[in-house]
Amino acid sequence: MSKYLVIVESPSKSKTIEKYLGSEYKVLSSKGHIRDLSTKGKYGLGVDIENKFKPDYKIITGRKKDIEELKKNVKKAEKVFLATDPDREGEAISWHLYDTLELSDDKYERVVFNEITKSAVINAFSNSRKIDKNLVNSQETRRILDRIIGFRLSKLIQSKTDGSSAGRVQSVALKLIVDKEKEVLAFVSEEYWTIHADFESFDAELFAYNNKELKIKNEIEANEILSKLSKAFKIDSVDKKEKNKKSKLPFRTSTLQQAASNKLGMSAKKTMTVAQKLYEGIELADETVGLITYMRTDSARLSNDFISNAYNYIEAKYGKEYLGSVKQSKKSDNVQDAHEAIRPTSLDRDPISVKPFLSNDEYKLYKMIYYRALASLMADAKTINTTIILDNNNYQFKTTGQIIKFDGYLKVYSEYEDVSETILPPFDTYNSNVIVSKEINKEQHFTKPPARYTEARLIKELEELGIGRPSTYSTIMDTIKKRGYVEIDDKKFIPTNIGIEITEKLQEFFNHIINVEYTANMESDLDKIAEGNIIWNEVIDDFYNKFEPSVKEAFNNMQKKEPEKTGENCPLCNNELVIRKGKYGYFTACSNYPECKYIKTEPKTVVEVIDCPNCDGKIVEKKSKKGRLFYGCNNYPKCNTAYWDKPTGENCPDCASMLIEKKGKIKCSSCSFEK
Repeated sequence: MSKYLVIVESPSKSKTIEKYLGSEYKVLSSKGHIRDLSTKGKYGLGVDIENKFKPDYKIITGRKKDIEELKKNVKKAEKVFLATDPDREGEAISWHLYDTLELSDDKYERVVFNEITKSAVINAFSNSRKIDKNLVNSQETRRILDRIIGFRLSKLIQSKTDGSSAGRVQSVALKLIVDKEKEVLAFVSEEYWTIHADFESFDAELFAYNNKELKIKNEIEANEILSKLSKAFKIDSVDKKEKNKKSKLPFRTSTLQQAASNKLGMSAKKTMTVAQKLYEGIELADETVGLITYMRTDSARLSNDFISNAYNYIEAKYGKEYLGSVKQSKKSDNVQDAHEAIRPTSLDRDPISVKPFLSNDEYKLYKMIYYRALASLMADAKTINTTIILDNNNYQFKTTGQIIKFDGYLKVYSEYEDVSETILPPFDTYNSNVIVSKEINKEQHFTKPPARYTEARLIKELEELGIGRPSTYSTIMDTIKKRGYVEIDDKKFIPTNIGIEITEKLQEFFNHIINVEYTANMESDLDKIAEGNIIWNEVIDDFYNKFEPSVKEAFNNMQKKEPEKTGENCPLCNNELVIRKGKYGYFTACSNYPECKYIKTEPKTVVEVIDCPNCDGKIVEKKSKKGRLFYGCNNYPKCNTAYWDKPTGENCPDCASMLIEKKGKIKCSSCSFEK
């Protein structure tokens, strides 16, 4: 029988860790949080406002059975090890387990590991500690603040607008998107022209007149310049400089999300899901092991052991000249440096060797993490940059070139860097000082508005402004999309009318709280709580005294959006029909509600696709319980013929199954045939 009980968060993690520990250990999972704030008390906040904001917790729905199972195993164990994630959230989960399972201080230990490898796990058990209540207080404060703002503002927004929710960080992120859109709409494009000289193996652009910067505003000016140019250019100067190109720091959560978006096309949510799997453990040929360190981190620091191993690896594989120095990050005020950057747990598990055990997304993300960490410890790349200035009747043209003299870290990371060689002719060896162009052209341009936020750009902006935590960014992006506050066009965020309306309403009454500076300062206060430097409920009290009066004023004075009129009259009382928003979406009803409760029922449109191949019915468009479109027989349940993709009515020439339309292609629903 097991003497020791280990409780982790994730079921998949528990399987991995159990293999590392001896038979005396039993590893179970809490499956994440087991408790959350209740909805008791004033405004349903689950917080006793009059009693120093004391939280009231309840067991999360559906978790009682799991807790009973944990309690049963706690009674049998001599010692309980709480091994939840190594961050504030994980610390809080451990505290909730400690409290709910009624553990005594002499019966439990807290263990923390940054990577799920046998050596790291065993070492963590040798260096156990007690729960850090300061970290718990910080997480608890964040949760209470988010509950107060979320509940109070969401109720306000629902009663006054077409929106459904607002939040402490969510609303600031939305404001950034809305403000950017206002810049885009206010932008006035201006015309400008460029002039290029085309030569045999390169081209040069006009940039100055008499060595002063030149801007060409219209075609008349462009034509006037062209009239003064000949095809003969004098080589004015040849400037060659050797430059060092430094590698980037290893990944933190935010930079991983940005790079995965830009280089791999992964959303922040998908990136974190894939990274979680790589961290928790992958079944390889002869072991189950976590391939990367903990993926929720603000730090770019690497352990001394990894640095030492990496130097040995680099020297053995690439040569001594490829060894670089350890790069230091500029530590900003809002960085938690509790654990390492995101890196591979072992350089011996190179991407190619583990590829057979990974999905395509897992392989792509692991490969980028692996080579980013390795590249951060490699030598600078060296380039020779050449700038040529050509003169034509006192008009100066410029062309630039670059060659890589030493690839350095690019040896492993060039796939993810925008680096290319541009080879210019050897101007300094020309017998003549004059070179003749093939053609000189003018080209019209217009200035472009500021770029809208992509996921990567918004994450970078949030981090630089000190808003929220990188581990929450994927949730923020997901929420504003799901709420219908933004749309995505060409991977860029565009606020919807509802998103703009909510932002403007919130700024009218809460601009002293829903802003960049206040939100960043709140993050700083949460850090101070974690360090034990300020008292958690005093922070909440200070916030609440500023926030609640504004909420009451908004409920009284915020103008409610009038429902949209349809132009029709109610068949029961002849008042106008309007479009209202309900729990399940928009509907048409009488404007005289509640006196008249008429609701217009819209006739369902049945879209027939083909005749059913298995009965005399029709295959029609349907929606699943989760809202996913599919195609099924209208004789269901007598006939259960159904397809996820649109059936064509044609049979496959290879297997006679139905051909379906998928992503613009005609494929077989059963075999690999494709038209």
